[in-house]
Order: sequence, then structure tokens, then C-alpha cells
Amino acid sequence: MSEIRTLIQKKVAFYGAGSMAEAIARGLISKGVLSPTSITMMNRSNKERLQELENKYGVITVRETAAKEDVLQTTDVIVLSMKPKDAAEALRYLGPLLSPGQLVVSVIAGMTIETIQTLLGKKHPVVRTMPNTSSTIGLGATGIAFSEEVSSEEKKVVRTLFEAVGIVTIVDESTIETLTGVSGSGPAYIYYMMEALIEAGVKGGLTSEQARELTVQTVLGAAQMVQQTGESPQDLRKKVTSPNGSTEAAIGVLAKGNFKETVIAAVDRCAERSREMGNALKEEIN
Repeated sequence: MSEIRTLIQKKVAFYGAGSMAEAIARGLISKGVLSPTSITMMNRSNKERLQELENKYGVITVRETAAKEDVLQTTDVIVLSMKPKDAAEALRYLGPLLSPGQLVVSVIAGMTIETIQTLLGKKHPVVRTMPNTSSTIGLGATGIAFSEEVSSEEKKVVRTLFEAVGIVTIVDESTIETLTGVSGSGPAYIYYMMEALIEAGVKGGLTSEQARELTVQTVLGAAQMVQQTGESPQDLRKKVTSPNGSTEAAIGVLAKGNFKETVIAAVDRCAERSREMGNALKEEIN
């Protein structure tokens, strides 16, 4: 029996109904991994949002407390997708409702497996994930770390869930913050670079539409060149950087501005800030 067939027999509940929950649900439905009626979505009080999701995807939504408790007690996989500020209260509420056969999957930034289990009040199987916003178009990159209580079958289920919205990499939880700095926040760095390219194009006389179109295609093409050729970014860069040419002159300006070192420092700071947020959350809970 394939992983997808196994997962189709599971019920998944999203505890929190924001953009990431929607992205994952949409991916699961569009890839045929789960039927809409196998997915339940809930939030704290935004009934309009739930109705929107129900109309758009055909998922089941629950609003009343009794209905929420029933879902949380019986669903195979519960995806924690609420805002960090709401997580402590929600997890303390969830803990007593859980039974051993259920799996808890978190997409909450900064919240460690240890903190989640502490709030649940038990050493329950917990999966910590870090998707990125490209998951909304099925091109996400998700890092996954498992607690020691997660079974091999449960690991397969989680992989299938997130492979529906992009690629998956399994990591030790100690590296999740670094992964956050690289891929979790990575799209923002690329957007920032694109902003600069578009501004430079407009400054040089291109229309904003021309500059935008050329920039988007350039970034898309560069990424696909790395993916499809299998060559390293360094080798591909060298191939288009002729000695004493215009590209070399441009790279020289970036190097003079410590471009590479600045990007590395940005990733490091992002990882550091993620740890700070996680520690602050832990202290607040304690």
C-alpha cells in the first residue's frame, strides 16, 4: 500500500486557519492526497474565515466548542497552525483531549518540541516543521524534526503531507533555526534583491512593468538552471562572468559591499532571532 493511499485513510485537522494552514490544505486537495471531507479546519472565533475556506475548498469547518473537542479527540493528525501568542492556551486545552494514537504536527515558528510537550502535559508524539510561504503555490521547502516518540509510519504520513506543497528535508531539531534562516525566511531575501533590481531597471530608463518582468524571469531562470543542470551556483556564475566584462564589474561592486558576507550574517541573525523568540515564548509560558 502506497504512502498516499495510507494517508487518504487519515483524518487531518488544522488547529488554526491562517495562510499556511490554507496552503497545506490546498496542496493536499490539489495533489489528491486527501479528499476535502478528510480535512477539518478550526480557529478561535473567526467564523467568516472558516466559511471562506469551506466555500473555496469544500473542507469541513467547526465552530462550536463541543464540535471542536470531538474533532480534537478523534482526528488522526492535528496540525498546530495558530499564532504563537495563542499557542500556550490552545495546547493546554488540547493536552487532556489527546489519545496515544493521534499525531501532533506544529508549524508554529520558534516553538520547540520540548515546549509543546510541556504544554500538552505529556510526552506525546510531536513533529516540528518549518515550511515557507512558497508552499502556497506548491513550491515550498519544509524542514521537519521528529520527537523520539514518533513512529516510522507517522514519519511517512508527515512526509506525504508536506511533499504535497513542495520539497521536504528531515533535520535534527538543533538545526531548525538555521533552516529558518536559509529557507524559512529565504524568500524575503530574494524578494529584497528583486526590489533592488527593479529599482535599478527603472532608474536606468526601463518602465516598471519591463523591469519587473525581466527581474522575475531572471530569478526564475537562474533557479531552474541550478536545479536542472545540477551545477553549483558558483560554477554557473563563473560561466557568465567573462574576464574584464560587464558581469565581472557588477560582481566586483557586490563583493566590495561584502554581499556574500552580508547574506551569511543575515541568515545567522535570522536563526539567532528565531532562538530568541523561542526562548522568550518558553519563559513566558513558564
